[in-house]
Amino acid sequence: MPALYSIAIDKLVRLIGTAAAPTVIDVRGHDAFAADPRFIPGSLRRSVAPSDWVGDITGRSAIIVCEKGGATSQGVAALLRHAGVAAEALEGGFDGWRAEGLPLVPEAPLPPRDAAGRTIWVTRARPKVDRIACPWLIRRFVDPLAIFLYVPPSDVVAVAGKVGGAAYDVEGEGVEWSHRGDLCTFDLMADRFGLSGIEPLARLATIVRGADTGRPEIVPEAAGLLAASLGLSRIYSDDLEQLEAGMGLYDAFYRWCRDARGETHNWTSHKPASKPAKVRA
Repeated sequence: MPALYSIAIDKLVRLIGTAAAPTVIDVRGHDAFAADPRFIPGSLRRSVAPSDWVGDITGRSAIIVCEKGGATSQGVAALLRHAGVAAEALEGGFDGWRAEGLPLVPEAPLPPRDAAGRTIWVTRARPKVDRIACPWLIRRFVDPLAIFLYVPPSDVVAVAGKVGGAAYDVEGEGVEWSHRGDLCTFDLMADRFGLSGIEPLARLATIVRGADTGRPEIVPEAAGLLAASLGLSRIYSDDLEQLEAGMGLYDAFYRWCRDARGETHNWTSHKPASKPAKVRA
């Protein structure tokens, strides 16, 4: 059982990547982060003064991560609780997570962060599959506050340069985040972010690849994702509204990949259970 006001590592593992995941706040000091510039998936890097960033937490609980899960994270969690935010410390901290061999996201591949600590990503307007899947991956596992800009295809690289962001899912000189051979941008990001070892995410990557590269025969679910994606693109004329709707779509596919692949659906599951026969004396 974890210590008071703490969450066990195995419990946090089950929450990360889901729509209801808590906000993970990494409060390791500069030297500790420089010694290992990686972070637990979905983390925000923040100072130990919650008053500077408590506004970043909107309607979610918080998990605080320091080096070892001791006084630093407990103190920040206590201050957050005083501010009305449900907060716990990660038992064992960053060191405990790393010792378990769990996924860690490297900071190095990310574009420079803005003054608010957010990454900015720029891609082509009118998204279908990859240009919704990649933002979902980033917001759920890399940067919950990431900004996504949809612009005309010919302007993607120039806009990314102007705003200090990264161009993705577009061809162009110096574009790092795009298709590679048979792999789509989602595949590349999962690998570069150190996430490809997460089994349900690897399953989802195969579905995205099939839907995005015109190969729905790879797995049966790829055709369903393509159909849903094209339907969303017809429903929404605003790309950002489509992105918000698409987040729920990918949340559902991820949970199916993780929890529901062995489940089937039929009418008998909706029939009320028959009453047990009375036992005669």
